Amino acid sequence: MLTVDFDKLGVRPGQRVLDLGAGAGRHSFELYRRGADVVAYDQDAAELEQVDEMFAAMKAEGHVPDGAQAQAVVGDALALPFPDGHFDCAIASEIMEHIPDDTAAMDELVRVVRPGGRVVVTVPRYGPERVCWALSDEYHEVEGGHVRIYTAGELIGKLADSGLRPAFHHHAHALHAPYWWIKCAVGTENDGHPLPKLYHRFLVWDLMQRPWITRTAERLLDPVIGKSLAVYLGKPGAASAAG
Repeated sequence: MLTVDFDKLGVRPGQRVLDLGAGAGRHSFELYRRGADVVAYDQDAAELEQVDEMFAAMKAEGHVPDGAQAQAVVGDALALPFPDGHFDCAIASEIMEHIPDDTAAMDELVRVVRPGGRVVVTVPRYGPERVCWALSDEYHEVEGGHVRIYTAGELIGKLADSGLRPAFHHHAHALHAPYWWIKCAVGTENDGHPLPKLYHRFLVWDLMQRPWITRTAERLLDPVIGKSLAVYLGKPGAASAAG
């Protein structure tokens, strides 16, 4: 399930791309499949081991273009071990809401992107997220959980203050918002409740089958209750020849 629209981001083969807060690697795998040189970066070493294994399997099975490279790197979002301007593009998907010092993380993200490069940041959308917080304290009051809810204006303003120029934004995953509302209503740890289990089966079916009726419904509902906000930005400056 991808939150970032890679066609809109415009990633091309051979470009260096950072996936900050890569988690289980969903965006990193798509970048690799498209021929980018990917760094999947996260603080969870165990999860990144599995990401590295998937990178190796994708290459062995011929699912990536010749010459594409991918690696998983463990580290802190507040101290990225890369030189200034190292990446052509960077993704930070569903991570900023977890970081107490989000401004420092944004500054680091901008630092490692070259002038003329592109950045996309995604976070939970204000409205659907506010419903989750209202229904359940345990949804966000957990170690490593969400520490804030962004409005679109707040997120875009912070990223602009860090040196990025906003281009456009969209919303995604409208069909997932009701799932989390149900989970919060019945208890996020209540794994045996039939309502979230039934809805989760529906989401898995939709992900695997992608029927036109649910794809159309989500496209129409995304502007209204899309679970995620995705903001696309550029770093001012002259683009390099590779850009």
